[in-house]
Amino acid sequence: MEINRVFAGFGGLFGAAGIAAYAAAAHSAEGHMATIAPILFIHAPAFLALSLLAKVSGPAYFGAWVLVLGLLFFIGDLVSRDVTGDRLFAFAAPLGGSLLILGWIVVAATAFPTLDFKRLE
Repeated sequence: MEINRVFAGFGGLFGAAGIAAYAAAAHSAEGHMATIAPILFIHAPAFLALSLLAKVSGPAYFGAWVLVLGLLFFIGDLVSRDVTGDRLFAFAAPLGGSLLILGWIVVAATAFPTLDFKRLE
């Protein structure tokens, strides 16, 4: 069975980062790590599933990339606030959150074969 190795890699990295964030949250009551950890940890197995689905579904492939961008902006902004005390850039978290919502809606489109389109590689 062929997989999209990039998305499988993201799954592993998001899982590892989620565990690291849980550990950081356990050692500090301040900051955003308690918010970051479950978001990353929930998306880790999703990306492992998307590594399979993206090979056969255009919406899944596109949706996975939208999710990657959403996670990078949303989580990146929260980490930036903890580390530097400043935002990643203005509206990074709302943009990231919106991209996460959009990404999951696009992935949901995989349930409708009439909405499928050619893989974007």
